[in-house]
Amino acid sequence: MVETHLLTVNVHFRYNPIYALGVVTTFDRFMQGYRPERDIEPIFQALCTSVDSDPAQYRQDANALSAIAQNLSVQQLTAWDSELMSNPDATLLYEALKEVALSENFKYSRLFAIGLYTLVEKVDPEMIKDEKKRQPVLQELSESLKLSFDKVQKDLDLYRSNLEKMLQVQAAIEDALNADRKKRLERSLEKKPTDASASQPEEPEAEKSPSEE
Repeated sequence: MVETHLLTVNVHFRYNPIYALGVVTTFDRFMQGYRPERDIEPIFQALCTSVDSDPAQYRQDANALSAIAQNLSVQQLTAWDSELMSNPDATLLYEALKEVALSENFKYSRLFAIGLYTLVEKVDPEMIKDEKKRQPVLQELSESLKLSFDKVQKDLDLYRSNLEKMLQVQAAIEDALNADRKKRLERSLEKKPTDASASQPEEPEAEKSPSEE
């Protein structure tokens, strides 16, 4: 919230669909596992409206860019200024990239970098896992948009590191919850035989026969 507020009040900030993709991706990934789930979307809406932004537009543009990227090749994305110009299905992405490349006062942000990263991830989910293949693509994209690749790389390294830490925390929490469930089940099973014997009625004494008296 602090980061989005500082960005939106900056005189050079302009809304961009790639920035929206970064906001939506970051929110969705870091809110994974949040309970209760029904509160996740209201929190997102509150986050957007708190900085006078439209949550529906963020979601709509993020989904649209994701759909476009999934139908592109890496070469089309990196050569977007020529490859996407005449592609009617990629107009939103082309215009978003062109706006950044032509802007003299573009307000760069980590959330925008995450949006770029997400585009590459949507284009080729396997390639993004390989640093040797990923870095040249991100560098080419950054340079075509007149962005500092060192800054982009630093922000994305932090993003990936935080994601990894979040996944580790989620796994640790899940392990702790499973261990707690197992202990409660074991205690419950241990109590059952005792409870059953305590609730079993005593058998009446057998009546003595006359010969035994």
